[in-house]
Amino acid sequence: MKPEDIKDLFDLEESLWWFRGMRRIADSLLTRETDLSCINNILDVGCGAGGNLRFLEHYTDNGKVWGMDVSRDALRFCALDNSGTLVQASALQLPFLSDHFDLVTSFDVLVQLPGDDADASALREMHRVTRPGGYVFLRAAAYEWMRAGHDRVMNTQRRYQAGDLRKKLEQAGFEVVRSTYANMIPFPAAILKRLVLERLHLAARTSDVRRFSKGLSLLDPLFRNALIAESYLLRHSRVSLPFGLSVICIAKKPIAPVS
Repeated sequence: MKPEDIKDLFDLEESLWWFRGMRRIADSLLTRETDLSCINNILDVGCGAGGNLRFLEHYTDNGKVWGMDVSRDALRFCALDNSGTLVQASALQLPFLSDHFDLVTSFDVLVQLPGDDADASALREMHRVTRPGGYVFLRAAAYEWMRAGHDRVMNTQRRYQAGDLRKKLEQAGFEVVRSTYANMIPFPAAILKRLVLERLHLAARTSDVRRFSKGLSLLDPLFRNALIAESYLLRHSRVSLPFGLSVICIAKKPIAPVS
């Protein structure tokens, strides 16, 4: 990710509908599917500009939140807000002891790793550093057929279907607790923008992580409230959303090895 892209993330992480709504969804799933009383030490793999580190601090009182990113520029932005304990490293070689973290998170990082087997290697490393009985929370971009200008700008390497991400987690040694799509309600608008308007050159092939133009500013609270509605459904039921722009999995490292 380019330094200017990281700055854009830093500027938007506390205000843009997407970040605010997706954190509500993450909170709903973490609250429902994990034992929060057992979470002390947390690692965010690929912490970017640091917004999720501040979010994760709410889940630990006596422990520590670690932020790790390969980009020195990203870690500089994290440091501006004193977000977590910061380490520069690759997701493919985590510089931490095995069986250490109660919760390992990765927000849209697997999609960025170059190399055919890079995501599987990263998941094996996440499994190694997660303690037995600990959790991993993964979010990734959904559907290869949704690839568009946003992916070109963000250098997206891959997109997932829910079943594919579940399989990769299981191959890494995790037991999947919950799998769902998210960002379902705004999905038709994304299809229109990416697969129709961009191809007709009626919309710019730019990152979708940006503010709406002044004439479309009302879409921000509309989409944010749509994601809040999704978060409510995911928190209060076992329903998994059938489609969406993102796929999310929560998995657990077995206390006994998977045979």
